[in-house]
Amino acid sequence: MKLLTVVGARPQFIKASAVSRCLAAAGIHEVLVHTGQHFDDDMSEVFFRELDLRSPDHNLDVHGGNHSEMTGRMMERLHPAIDAERPDVVLVYGDTNSTLAGALSGAKCGVPVAHVEAGLRSFNRAMPEELNRVVADHVSTVLCCPTTTAVANLHREGFECGERPGGRWVVNVGDVMLDVLLHYRARAEQASDVVERLGIRAGAYAVLTIHRAENTQSIERLRLLLDPVARLSRELPVVFVVHPRTAALMQSAGEDERLARERGLMRVPPLGYLDFLQLQAHARVILTDSGGIQKEAFFLRVPCVTLRDETEWPETVAAGANRLAGTQPADLRDALDAGRPSSSDLHAFGGGCAAERVVALLQRRFH
Repeated sequence: MKLLTVVGARPQFIKASAVSRCLAAAGIHEVLVHTGQHFDDDMSEVFFRELDLRSPDHNLDVHGGNHSEMTGRMMERLHPAIDAERPDVVLVYGDTNSTLAGALSGAKCGVPVAHVEAGLRSFNRAMPEELNRVVADHVSTVLCCPTTTAVANLHREGFECGERPGGRWVVNVGDVMLDVLLHYRARAEQASDVVERLGIRAGAYAVLTIHRAENTQSIERLRLLLDPVARLSRELPVVFVVHPRTAALMQSAGEDERLARERGLMRVPPLGYLDFLQLQAHARVILTDSGGIQKEAFFLRVPCVTLRDETEWPETVAAGANRLAGTQPADLRDALDAGRPSSSDLHAFGGGCAAERVVALLQRRFH
């Protein structure tokens, strides 16, 4: 079997590190394509170094522009790569523009598509990520779901679940991000001194990330989020890890440094996987609009407050470990009382063997 993997953003590098390792162990020929969606050292190269990902076979160097422009340029450059490599399957991860471009390009080239992290739904079609994941699911042949909830979502959309001869396969394999976290947790503890570098005390700070389109559409919207965070920062230091999209918004509004500084926030640039894992692991609470960080907080058993009205990870909310604060929270001080998941709650995400299950599933389907 020959497999072509499409990655392009931080969450995909993380997920691919686990699956690529298992593909290599199984002797499967993987062609790695980097779209270029995340392209600088902080958002791309550091993950290849830290997660032992080999250099891409193809780098499409596509970044910038609006969603349609980016996706279109990716597809324009993916099609020749797929034609040249002639893979048996195209593998995509998650819900980014790279995911959509990879899934559509594979399907249009007549190559079966496998989608890792299939079946997630926030039920908010205004989110670009929701549209990406829905379309990717509906053009995929193998749908690797991270939870039973994801399988149920697909069933409601008319998918028949299980390994169906000659048809689509919809299977709960578990969450590959848990595999990665368990694999690198000890290394992060040994290799990262990020808590000491920032001069903060373990268990006595909050971590903040904001990057979703709905929260960064205007500087006024961003202020609505940062004002309650500022009130929280009077009681607890807040480390604001600034995504490039958020930094660009602040800079364009002429508030590059002042917006965070006046609110008492400790602004830091994007961190590598090991540093960010360590920073999360020792936080008292995590404030985020990221789906992946919600999960990482859950896996690390750190309370999380989600700065959105909905989540694609309802398991974390049901466990009492993730609170939905909305995009215009009045007060975040009750975040300090957020709950922590129990170790038994992690069973909903597969226990750390998801990548092996993905590879075994692909071997059975495309042998």
